[in-house]
Amino acid sequence: LARINGEETTMKMIQALSKYLRLSLSKGNDIVTVSDELENVKSYMEIQQIRYRDILDYEISLPEELEEFRLPKLTIQPLVENALYHGVKEKRGKSAIRISCQKGEGDVLIVVEDNGIGMKPERKEELKAALESGERAGFGLAAVHERIKLYCGREFGVQIFSEYGSGTRVEVRISEEILPEP
Repeated sequence: LARINGEETTMKMIQALSKYLRLSLSKGNDIVTVSDELENVKSYMEIQQIRYRDILDYEISLPEELEEFRLPKLTIQPLVENALYHGVKEKRGKSAIRISCQKGEGDVLIVVEDNGIGMKPERKEELKAALESGERAGFGLAAVHERIKLYCGREFGVQIFSEYGSGTRVEVRISEEILPEP
């Protein structure tokens, strides 16, 4: 109906939503490739960019060598959602979210950063303490951190860097060898 009525924006949003939902199911697999995870994030961001076109830009960077790297499903999207709702929307001005991946020595670093409002020091410390203790200070963030530790070991997980007024950077460090093929 959207296509027939010439409603291009509605049609694009429906297509992105159906792709997002299909990728989220990932055939029942808990482990997916980073390229599939980022395809899911891209669908999510396309939907959000339609909603927030006046304030949101995004960029995804994935080296070819990491396309088949495996990670727990829904590792990146909750962090992007946090960047949007707690950084970009709170800034109330044009902002960007950048997602990047890079190979390290025995690990892979995934970074989600925004130039949104950032966190007040007390909130940043509260989240860091909650991640260390296993408390639930932010559901998406805590869930990602716990799953990475479960699959990869205690030395892996999430780190938060933020300055109020300047944005936030969330780093996820994942072992390159622990996760089996789906």
